[in-house]
Amino acid sequence: MEKIKEDKEREERLYNDIIVDAYDDEERLMGWEAYLDDALHFPFEAKCIKEIITSPLLKNEKVRVLERVDTEISGHTMSVMIEWQNRVLGVPLEQLLPIHSDEETLEAVKDWHYWIGRGYQL
Repeated sequence: MEKIKEDKEREERLYNDIIVDAYDDEERLMGWEAYLDDALHFPFEAKCIKEIITSPLLKNEKVRVLERVDTEISGHTMSVMIEWQNRVLGVPLEQLLPIHSDEETLEAVKDWHYWIGRGYQL
């Protein structure tokens, strides 16, 4: 899969605000957790922007996002709990785009999409 184009402004935010002073995977993970915990304002509505084999969501499905899943449970990825078909389950954050949220939440999710799209890892 081809990486998305570099965004200098977003790169600066990633390295100066989110993973500043992170020297290994664990520190990058902690930086992302702290950033998303501050920036994501729950609950919010989102739509599925891509299908992922480990998730039951179909493209364009709308869901209510409830909270971030602790990475001790989700592994080295960012996941969120959603309401879906009268159940609550976790899905990868990269799969969702907020449609009814505040700007800070939208920007944080786009930052995570950018991180994944550039091929960066925790």
